[in-house]
Amino acid sequence: MTATTEPSALQFECETGNYHTFCPISCVAWLYQKIEDSFFLVIGTKTCGYFLQNAMGVMIFAEPRYAMAELEEGDISAQLNDYEELKRLCLQIKRDRNPSVIVFIGTCTTEIIKMDLEGMAPKLESEIGIPIVTARANGLDYAFTQGEDTVLAAMVHKCPTQVKVEAEKEERNAIHKLLNFGRKKEEVKAEESEYIDHPPLILFGSLPDPVVTNLTLELKKQGVKIAGWLPAKRYTELPIIEEGYYVAGVNPFLSRTATTLMRRRKCKLIGAPFPIGPDGTRAWIEKICSVFGIQPKGLEEREAQIWESIEDYAKLVRGKSVFFMGDNLLEVSLARFLIRCGMTCHEIGIPYMDKRYQAAELAFLEKTCNDMGVPMPKIVEKPDNYNQVQRIYELKPDLVITGMAHANPLEARGINTKWSVEFTFAQIHGFTNARDILELATRPLRRNNNLKQLGWDKLVKEEAKI
Repeated sequence: MTATTEPSALQFECETGNYHTFCPISCVAWLYQKIEDSFFLVIGTKTCGYFLQNAMGVMIFAEPRYAMAELEEGDISAQLNDYEELKRLCLQIKRDRNPSVIVFIGTCTTEIIKMDLEGMAPKLESEIGIPIVTARANGLDYAFTQGEDTVLAAMVHKCPTQVKVEAEKEERNAIHKLLNFGRKKEEVKAEESEYIDHPPLILFGSLPDPVVTNLTLELKKQGVKIAGWLPAKRYTELPIIEEGYYVAGVNPFLSRTATTLMRRRKCKLIGAPFPIGPDGTRAWIEKICSVFGIQPKGLEEREAQIWESIEDYAKLVRGKSVFFMGDNLLEVSLARFLIRCGMTCHEIGIPYMDKRYQAAELAFLEKTCNDMGVPMPKIVEKPDNYNQVQRIYELKPDLVITGMAHANPLEARGINTKWSVEFTFAQIHGFTNARDILELATRPLRRNNNLKQLGWDKLVKEEAKI
């Protein structure tokens, strides 16, 4: 297609199909590892337990900090005292693990039978002496990644204020001294002088520690100091959040957390594209700098350096087309990055689109398409997978990024696919992880190229005919 056929703006459609995604209770898989002193208690039926067992079966050799409180027929028919049962479980968790926080993950069943988890939590907290966060990460959400959104939104209410910190000053000072142990006062002062004076900035979104360090250092180069991350590595290190603080998200599926921070804590949201790919990371940093009146330094060179380092992967996708079926709400950011790499995107399927929270990302996608001279992709909210498969047959894209349910059927029909869930668990944020995104996206293309060189593709076609 030529540039003359481009639509003037992004097209939005809504097919009102089903949400073909995992259940949001799967957020436990990465959150219990991120918040090291936590314990997650999922309250649901045996079906929820089977799902967790399958979703996290790969972690059997680790010692997990999550458990399943299974509701039996007696519980569901409201014959048993759920408070006493939860209290018994919490006391057992305290005795065995002694976490700093217990997170109740409510499921669909707790919604249906109207189990008052929020009402029970304060009383349980006072009885067992451990904070309890209640999050309803149930299957009624649009995408499985929104489980994290629900948990973080609930944790916002637990973040301390300056008044509370003053009361705990001795403990906070002890932690501060421990962090600076062995460092000279001159070194600490010199480090502080590297930052520009600006209002406190809180970043929200669960990322692996190396990525957190990477983004923190990238902002430090510009003189921006991060006042805290939500979630923190430990629950006891949750950031102080006061009215007027600035907040910025790192993931496109955290709209509920952003809304809670703005409405409940009166924070100011920095609307920026998300730091996925070198282009997105640069735009994210530039937006934060512009809000604080800082002139960014060396970002153009940094971005150019990354593009040069991933050229060997980028040339594999240049000129090819991609189709997103919709799964984890990362679709717009990934599509924008792949378009910048030289791909054409036919369609971006997405389970749910919050146009306010993703406004900067959508504008950046539009700009990227104009810069690259490619047609604007159609964005389909709540896509009907049957209709999507028909469009895939018609368009014949070089790569389809899809949920696990449709990957094998499409592969059997000669269509290259990549599981979208892999992008959820991979490290894809920041400058240095752009290569990992392309490594994942190009894997099926490289595999098929290798098969062609070996002549196996002809054998596969012959077997398909039989």
